[in-house]
Amino acid sequence: MEPSARPAVVELSSKKFLAWCAVLAGALVWWGARSPLPAWLIACEVFAAIIALFVFGSIRYRLDKNALTYGAGLVISATFWSGWWPGSALKASMEAEGGAALWRFARHHGLSLHGLDQLVHADTMLFILGLTFFVAVIAQTRILESLSFRLLARNRGGVVPTVAMIAFVVSFASGILDGVSMIGLMIRTLVIILFLAKVTGDSVVYSVMVSTVCTTVCGMWLAYGEPPNLIMKANLFPYLDNAFFLRYCLPVALASYGVVFFNVSRKLKGRRVDTAKLDILDLHTADVRFLQASRHGEVLTPVGFVEDHPGEFGERLHPVLDRLHRGEPLGQAMIAEGIDPDARRRLLGHFVWEPLAETLDRHYEHAAKGGPQSRDESAAAIKAILAEARKGRVRSQLIGGISFVPFIGFLVWHALDHHVPLFAASFAGFAVALFGIIGIRAMRRLALREAAHEYSEYLFLFPLFFSIALLQKAGFFEAIARALLLGVEKFGAAHMAAFQFAGATFLSAMLDNNVVADFAGRAIHGLGAGLIHLFAMAQIAGYAVGGCWTHIGSAQSVVAYAFIRKEIDERYNPFQWIRAMTPVILEIFVLAVVIVYIEGFLYGSR
Repeated sequence: MEPSARPAVVELSSKKFLAWCAVLAGALVWWGARSPLPAWLIACEVFAAIIALFVFGSIRYRLDKNALTYGAGLVISATFWSGWWPGSALKASMEAEGGAALWRFARHHGLSLHGLDQLVHADTMLFILGLTFFVAVIAQTRILESLSFRLLARNRGGVVPTVAMIAFVVSFASGILDGVSMIGLMIRTLVIILFLAKVTGDSVVYSVMVSTVCTTVCGMWLAYGEPPNLIMKANLFPYLDNAFFLRYCLPVALASYGVVFFNVSRKLKGRRVDTAKLDILDLHTADVRFLQASRHGEVLTPVGFVEDHPGEFGERLHPVLDRLHRGEPLGQAMIAEGIDPDARRRLLGHFVWEPLAETLDRHYEHAAKGGPQSRDESAAAIKAILAEARKGRVRSQLIGGISFVPFIGFLVWHALDHHVPLFAASFAGFAVALFGIIGIRAMRRLALREAAHEYSEYLFLFPLFFSIALLQKAGFFEAIARALLLGVEKFGAAHMAAFQFAGATFLSAMLDNNVVADFAGRAIHGLGAGLIHLFAMAQIAGYAVGGCWTHIGSAQSVVAYAFIRKEIDERYNPFQWIRAMTPVILEIFVLAVVIVYIEGFLYGSR
């Protein structure tokens, strides 16, 4: 095979990897039965698993992250069992009570929420499960698109104030709702507005990238929208409550929003959308997307739609795409490039809705010929059909709004009484919101499919959480806590907090910030309340900032990077991401360090 013909990525066999992990785990159990394994070996294995996630997600040779973490979890469990079992209390209880002791142990750790929560953050992961489904259903009501185009009209087409308001809404919502879902909604809405304003490709890419800051750093003002924050909150219960996030994390969130606003304003200064000349489909974006989802079970962008049907366009594919990137409507671009009328109607029917296809095509033909009266007649017919879709959308949005009542109610109840599981809030919100779209089969299936796909990205965390819990039981984090206390005595709390902020930032740039949150949070458990608050704030800010720095640092970065590669520039690479993000990250980094030192000074003055 010629070098140029070699595949860019080589997928390693997951089955073979899991088989070798099983063999290694068996060997460790056999060895441990003869000589108990040392606790430090568990720490080495956990670190190796975490580093392997970065390595095999970045180099040419790739390994499925679920296979990697589940295989590593098997090996780590075998090591822990071999080192812990010989002198364990469970073994002594079994020798005295027999199988009853083993059943009691398994029932607590495997069949109770409290036991599972200690091992794999079960309550948090169930809350995230319900939240992904809840937000996926809310997204189908097209509430963000409705709000965005109302803001665009109110700002008379001004792009900067409209984007600033959208960013603020998303930043606020990301503290409560799933940040991964929010960034998916935000970037698709932003791209529509930016294309209408004829914004260049680099500025569009930049705006998509800094959206990660809105949903991670700006969303850190509350715990519920960010899985790492929930993990940190669970690890440090009862020290981290809603008041903590408002008191300690909100300042960093607001400062980061200021940085986003400043940088995006420079990129988009002077850009406007002529709302009076908007294409009829763009003018009714929320209704069109609602129709697409309800009729076809997918939401389509013009560029993505054309790229998915290259055979229909033939040699006119790239000219049509060029016109779309310049802000032309799909129907107008197809007429300008001489696409066959029957093909145009077929494509418009699939893009929006078949009964609209002929009227839409006639509308664009009249627009091309410059006949305003006929164009107005066809536009009126289109608006009448879309008005019927609007009734269903408004009904769904109303029910979606009502669903926040049980969601927030259970959150408040959980805050007052931690015996109430957190996941009850997201499941209650999802159950009510589902009634808004339950009768629309294609949309319902789309929402459930998107939610299931999104949650599948979190499955690799379970064995990592379990492994870190075993590491804690082995006493590893107690040694780190003692080292932190020595550092406070020698260097001061402020310097140690700044060190943790910097460390969490760099770690989260290379590793998933959920893992960094679980690992870092356990290290400060058991310190005084004041130190826990200071260090937790520094760590939360660190893994939020670091999660935006690279294309793999957080789930939001993964979503944004994939969108850029698919919808804007398929040649975009990780080095371009890092180069473009570094100035913004450095600005936020400096502001966050200042805030950390201010909090450290306030702690020292008590």
